[in-house]
Amino acid sequence: MAELPPVELLVCVKCRRELDVPEDGTRPGEALHAELANRTMPEGVTLKAVECLSNCSSGCSVAVRGGAQRWTYVYGNLMENRDADMVVEGVSKYAATPDGLVPWRERPEHFRKNCIARIPPQEF
Repeated sequence: MAELPPVELLVCVKCRRELDVPEDGTRPGEALHAELANRTMPEGVTLKAVECLSNCSSGCSVAVRGGAQRWTYVYGNLMENRDADMVVEGVSKYAATPDGLVPWRERPEHFRKNCIARIPPQEF
């Protein structure tokens, strides 16, 4: 079997989740990134902080992408103090696919209900 291309888990660290965060305070997106950084990522998955996913009204957001033949997904409404393990579970299932299409019923429930965008692969 051919080796699958690497996957990136992008976490918006600027997310405030519409809270009034002091200038020197920790934003919810930063806290989610920190929680994910404390987890072991699945093989082939790299965690990356990004400045903004422009999904401010939908809470903390992540994007999952992985090569020119996989679909890219943006998920929102994540909570920094509860969803890190679920995100790792979802990205693990995504990383195991050649096209990024995890069967709907196999996705974490939160991913099923909070998919903000699904972007076709470059080689669509």
